Amino acid sequence: MGNNKNKTRGRQGLQVFTLCISTSMVLILLGMVVLTVCTAKNLSAYVKENLKVTMLLGQDITDSEAKQLCDNLSAKRYIYALEYISKEQVLEEQTKELGVDPSEFAETNPFVSSVEFQLNADYANTDSLKWISEELTKLPDVTEIRYPEDLIDSVNKTVRKISLVLLVLAALLLVVSFVLINNTVKLGIYARRFNIHTMKLVGASWSFIRRPFVRQAIGLGLLAGIIAIAVLAFGMYMLYQYQPDVMEVITWEVLAITCAAVLLFGIIITTLCSWWSVNNFLKMKAGELYKI
Repeated sequence: MGNNKNKTRGRQGLQVFTLCISTSMVLILLGMVVLTVCTAKNLSAYVKENLKVTMLLGQDITDSEAKQLCDNLSAKRYIYALEYISKEQVLEEQTKELGVDPSEFAETNPFVSSVEFQLNADYANTDSLKWISEELTKLPDVTEIRYPEDLIDSVNKTVRKISLVLLVLAALLLVVSFVLINNTVKLGIYARRFNIHTMKLVGASWSFIRRPFVRQAIGLGLLAGIIAIAVLAFGMYMLYQYQPDVMEVITWEVLAITCAAVLLFGIIITTLCSWWSVNNFLKMKAGELYKI
């Protein structure tokens, strides 16, 4: 009799272990999608904020006037970062590239000063750039605004497509995750269906019968979530070791959201699946338990 109890406990322990590992694998996939969806916005902002707009200045502007202009530009809500490039810097760079000083032939510095600036992500689109260009070209010392219009349109279109695909993928994976975890939890409860029926026969209420299964499901979801987070954290650590700049896109806020989402999904899905599966077995009659 003792051996039978040990065997039963061993089988139950193996079932719980299998359930935990299976649920963890599903949560890892779900966590990767949540991480990707949350990162997509940061990646979009990172790409947009690294697009450079060049503002050419007049030939007669002095460095002090140009720096004053830069100070005024820095206060604009749409400016993310800017850099002033004097005509002396341009001349020095061109002399290095050409191997000849162009000012020797022109008898004066033929280049003009410029300001290279990057826009905040919300303004890095064609419509915003049009009115920004109109606003800046009205300034007396500004002669021209140059920006890669085709590249900006291409980036925005690509970002929209990627965001849509990720949202659809996230929704599909959430449904698939629920189905897979539900089948896994149901399989574990299936082995104890006769115990459920026995408790029902002796007069136990449905809530009393459900309680230990739901409690176990909460613990299982929590443990599976922790395992999934540990695997994802290890993957992030390896990615960071390979490419440290990734933390500019995958921020601590994104990591916190991903961890919280994995834990919540793990607990909520396993609890709902357990509650649902136990209810299904509680509704069955004794004869039906032998047929499934």
